[in-house]
Amino acid sequence: MTAGATHPFFDAPKPRVLAHRGLVTPDAAAHGVVENSFAAVAAAHAAGAEIVESDCHLTADGVVVLFHDEDLARVTGDPRRVSDVTEFELAALMAGRGGLITLAQALESFPDLRFNLDAKAPGVAAPLGRTIAEYAHRVLIASFSDLRRREALDAAAQTRPDIRPATSAGSATVLRLLVGLALRSRLLTRRALAGIDALQLPERRGRLRIVTPHLIRAAHALGVEVHVWTVNDPDDMRRLIGMGVDGIVTDRADLALESLR
Repeated sequence: MTAGATHPFFDAPKPRVLAHRGLVTPDAAAHGVVENSFAAVAAAHAAGAEIVESDCHLTADGVVVLFHDEDLARVTGDPRRVSDVTEFELAALMAGRGGLITLAQALESFPDLRFNLDAKAPGVAAPLGRTIAEYAHRVLIASFSDLRRREALDAAAQTRPDIRPATSAGSATVLRLLVGLALRSRLLTRRALAGIDALQLPERRGRLRIVTPHLIRAAHALGVEVHVWTVNDPDDMRRLIGMGVDGIVTDRADLALESLR
């Protein structure tokens, strides 16, 4: 399976709307629904999103679940870590918050959704890779850690070698790319993006502008897409797409779909 836009993950039309942790509208939030819940994924799907961006942790009994934080405090009020509770315990905590969704449930329950999955914890990479192997045509693996990202990709390849998941660049890869771009070195840029299908970046980091026309052109020349996170203002969405960005990661997939299509 070749890299870049040829991967079946990218068969959906552009501009891409990546529903960040699903979709939780203000009304849903008022009824207790939280991010990365079954209800949030279902709402993104119902709104017409084709890609859900989510995060993966591992429970105490080895189940890969969609959850962002290392601990449960912000979402459920429980101070324990995700890795300290079982799937059953976490399901009980999430019951009134839109429902727990495991990675396997997400892939099986929404067969026409693509999933952009961030391996958040060190121990989750290999189980994540094994879980998504049969669905690799509609999964993109991400992580700030390139080591963790590669571990998940290797686990998927060992489980099903005929098709790999798509993947986005980790922090070290992005840094190498930015150095290559600053030096105007095509060789360094090409090396940085070898094996990478997408760059998923914030537009800025403090005063530093990361997403520039130069970066977009360089990525596109190598068959790599550029997705910007996390963008919730429709005017910013349209401006970035006008710059040539391929996708928007947003908490408000409903607004993005209305504004960009």
